[in-house]
Amino acid sequence: MLLNLSLAGLWGGLLSVERRAFLQAMFSRPLVAATGTGLLLQDPESGLYVGLVFELYYLGAASLGGAHSDHETLPSITAAALASCIAESARGPSTPAIWSLSILVCAPLGPIGRALENRIDARAVRYLGAALTSADAENFRRVARQNLWAMWPHFVVFGTLCAGAAALGNSVETFERALPLPLLRGLAWAYPAMASVAAGLAVRGSRTKKAALLAASAAGVTLVVLALTGRFP
Repeated sequence: MLLNLSLAGLWGGLLSVERRAFLQAMFSRPLVAATGTGLLLQDPESGLYVGLVFELYYLGAASLGGAHSDHETLPSITAAALASCIAESARGPSTPAIWSLSILVCAPLGPIGRALENRIDARAVRYLGAALTSADAENFRRVARQNLWAMWPHFVVFGTLCAGAAALGNSVETFERALPLPLLRGLAWAYPAMASVAAGLAVRGSRTKKAALLAASAAGVTLVVLALTGRFP
């Protein structure tokens, strides 16, 4: 458990920095971030299927000038970590019911993460003037220190949230085990429903003339793929 917490926290912290301040090579996209979380926690299946829903959902959201309405990386990593740790606590394979429950629990972290990120970015502005002054004086070592001081809250805050999601796995597994069978079946059916709706939203966001038809087609294709891969409840 301690290893899972450390890995989830480290991965979440690094990708929160990669998303805003360093590299920006798209590793923080939901599908990559969640799949990487699953690989680190030895449950790539949970990471892949959780990341698929969040990736499709956030593909339909507008991104103007690098500004996002939500922090798409945070719910992706936390949901994948939560699903992986639930499956590990249950000592069984991951299931669509686990993925649905994890997505529902962690989805609200998108807007919460964005609010936190805005606060952290506002704090980082204080270091801009000092960094520019140091650069003019060719004191590049001090510039590097100012840059690190501006970035560390991203790593600490979001890394802690991701580690917390992994720590929550055991408690959520106990809750999930106590759920009645009809509700578990409902959660299992909710996963393909979420995936198909997210696929529709992704195409709908393209704003093409036939967006509605394409959205319905994308949802249908997603359902067929899930059925053929054996992930239909």
